[in-house]
Amino acid sequence: MLGFAVLNPTYETVSDSMLETLDILLTASFWAATLRIATPLIFGTLGELICERAGVLNLGIEGIMVAGALIGWLSVYMGADLVTGVALAFLTGVAFGLLHGALTVPLALSQHVSGIGITLLATSLSYYAYRIILPDVPSPPRIEPFQPIVWPILSEIPLIGPSLFAGQTAMTWLALALVALTAWVLYRTPVGLAVRACGENPAAAEAQGIDVTAVRMGAVAVGSGLMAVGGAFLTMSAFNAFFFEMINGRGWICIALVVFASWRPGKALLGALLFGAFDALQVRLQQTIGGDLPYQLFLMLPFVLSILALIVMSRRAAYPKALMVPYRKGER
Repeated sequence: MLGFAVLNPTYETVSDSMLETLDILLTASFWAATLRIATPLIFGTLGELICERAGVLNLGIEGIMVAGALIGWLSVYMGADLVTGVALAFLTGVAFGLLHGALTVPLALSQHVSGIGITLLATSLSYYAYRIILPDVPSPPRIEPFQPIVWPILSEIPLIGPSLFAGQTAMTWLALALVALTAWVLYRTPVGLAVRACGENPAAAEAQGIDVTAVRMGAVAVGSGLMAVGGAFLTMSAFNAFFFEMINGRGWICIALVVFASWRPGKALLGALLFGAFDALQVRLQQTIGGDLPYQLFLMLPFVLSILALIVMSRRAAYPKALMVPYRKGER
C-alpha cells in the first residue's frame, strides 16, 4: 500500500484530504458553526411548513426574511431592546403574511404570483427604507447583538459542550424550542388538527365546523412571522448589521427543505442541520485544500449535496393534498 501511494501521488492527496475532512468533523467549532448556519433555516422552514400544512404555498419567504432582518436590526439601532426587535420583526412578517393570505385565500389568486410579488415588494421596500432612513451612511451601523449563552457544567462536555452549550445565542435555542412546539401543536392539539385538515381536505374540515379561511389566514400569518424572525437572526445574532443581499437565497432553500422534511418539523430540523453542515464544511475545506481547486466548487458543495438529498427524500414525500388548491366556502 505504501508503494502504491508513492507511485500514485493522487492517492496520497485524496487520503490527506479525507483525513483533513475527518479532523474538521471532529471539532467543536465546526458543529457550532453548523448550528448557527442552520438557525435561520430552521425558522424559515418551520414558517413555510406551517403555511403549506394549511394548504398555502408562500413564495414570499425570501422577501419576508429580508424585511425581518431590516426591521429587527433597525429597531434595535433606534433604541429598542433585542427582544422588542425580534417581536417587531415577527409582526412585520405577520403583516406580509396577512397580505399574501388575503390575496390567495379569500380572493383565491395564484399563490405563485402572489408569493413572488410579496418577495419583490418586501425586498424593495426594505432596501428603499434603508436608503431613506440612512441616506449618508458609508457603511452599515453596528448594534450589540445577542451574545452566546454559556451553560455551567454542560459547556464542559467534550465536543457537544463548546458547540451547543457555549457557542449559541438565545435565538438558536428559541429555534430549537419552536421545532418541538410546532410538532406538538400540529400533532397533539385541536389547532394543529384543524391546520392539517385544511391542508388535506378543506371540505371535510368545513363540514366539521372549521372556518377554513380563518385557519389558513392564521397559519400564513404565523408562518410568515417565523420567516421574518429567521431573517432577524442574521442581523441580530449571526451578525450585527444589515447588508444588502444578506439573505442570499436562504428563503428558497427553506422551501426545498420543507419537501425534504416531508412536511414534518423534526425532519425539517434535520434538513436545516444537514445544509448547515455542508455550508460549514465548504468554508473549512477552502481553507485547508482550497489552493488546489477553484473556490466556486466549494461554494457549490452545500447546494449540490442538498439537491441530492432532496432527490432521495422527496420521492417518498407525502405532500398535503389541498396544497395550492383554492377553496371557497360551500363549494365541493
